[in-house]
Amino acid sequence: MATLDINQVRACFPSLRSGHIYADNARGSQTAQSVIDRIVDYLSNPNIQSGTDYSVANSQRVVEGSIAVAELFNAASLDEVGFGSSSTMIFENIARALENDIQPGDEFIISYEHEANNGPWKRLAARRNAVVKYWQPTPVSAENPYSLTYKVEELLPLVSSRTRLAAINACSNILGSLIPVKETVKALRQRANEQGAKRLEVALDCVAYASHRKLDVQEWDVDYCVFSVYKVFGAHNAAAYVRLAALERSLTSIAHDFLKVDDKPYKFQPGGPGHELVYGAAAIVPYLKSLTPEDDLAASFNAIANHERELLAPLLLFLTDAKQVDRGVRIVGTSEINLSRVPTVSFVVVGQNAIKSKDIVGAFEKKGGISIQCGNFYSYHLIDNLRPKLDVNDGVVRISFVHYNTVEEVEKVVDALREVLER
Repeated sequence: MATLDINQVRACFPSLRSGHIYADNARGSQTAQSVIDRIVDYLSNPNIQSGTDYSVANSQRVVEGSIAVAELFNAASLDEVGFGSSSTMIFENIARALENDIQPGDEFIISYEHEANNGPWKRLAARRNAVVKYWQPTPVSAENPYSLTYKVEELLPLVSSRTRLAAINACSNILGSLIPVKETVKALRQRANEQGAKRLEVALDCVAYASHRKLDVQEWDVDYCVFSVYKVFGAHNAAAYVRLAALERSLTSIAHDFLKVDDKPYKFQPGGPGHELVYGAAAIVPYLKSLTPEDDLAASFNAIANHERELLAPLLLFLTDAKQVDRGVRIVGTSEINLSRVPTVSFVVVGQNAIKSKDIVGAFEKKGGISIQCGNFYSYHLIDNLRPKLDVNDGVVRISFVHYNTVEEVEKVVDALREVLER
């Protein structure tokens, strides 16, 4: 079984030297020193716009970032990879570029997740008189109504002969659960074919997934895929994959109208991609490969998954203990400790002795030394549709670990939670 040298891992992140426990990593990871070094190197040397004879070195640096991100996606071509300021902006750009290919009555299926992969499609549907259908998570526990998961058998009946696009999330940023992407997309395409759909495209949100598991857009057979680089140990930008067939057939360029962009990512990436940030992203793959002796992304992500399961166990065991359940603690998501979820755990405290989520986070802030967060985390409609109904603005308490966290840190978070819940 692949394992991590946690001391080696933590030495790669200068912000961890403070001793502060970062337990809100789903909002953004810490940045690896090698990423920082590349950004500083880019800005410390002649900062010349790419595309000129005297900027060859700078242009090559930007290409290095694209090469690294293409490897993370397992894209077939550099032409399929682009960048943007955020995942939300990239999905909006793709939706705008797709507009001319959408007909009135076309149907979109979206899940109740982060608005980055919801809002653009809802707005596109409104502009083009398309129909939006919702894949909703369903309860899996009679004892806990907030124990939810997405089931493929609830997704497939939504597919019809008019289904044009399915926008799904590889991992929920609230529930922490993974969907089996390959199997889900295969079932979607088979059902669409049976229903006589002319063309189904799949837009996959990997923002809550990419720091925990290996991406593979070719194996998954998806058309669009996006993740936030700043949640995968890089700087504050985002990366996109658009299948070459979609670039050629589906998208109309949103770049300057006098530019001939053909099937390049500039179709959905108007303007410069933030060159120093793209160059910084070039360091992410070498960092990840360095985590195991195999120098291989698959081996590194296997080691990450195994370590993260160890991180998940103490937290879930505490929150699902009979004493805490009697206290009113309810996991929002599933409670199994296995590889089908990541160590992003959301919960609420309900009942006669309910505690607002913001009061729990406030107690942590007052004590200091540990960061956790609360709210709806832009999965507004997921929280708003929970029953019994919660205050969508107070939302849930969310604690999220990644592979640079230690079991000792998790135990300190549990101790702090116990102090808050049992006071």
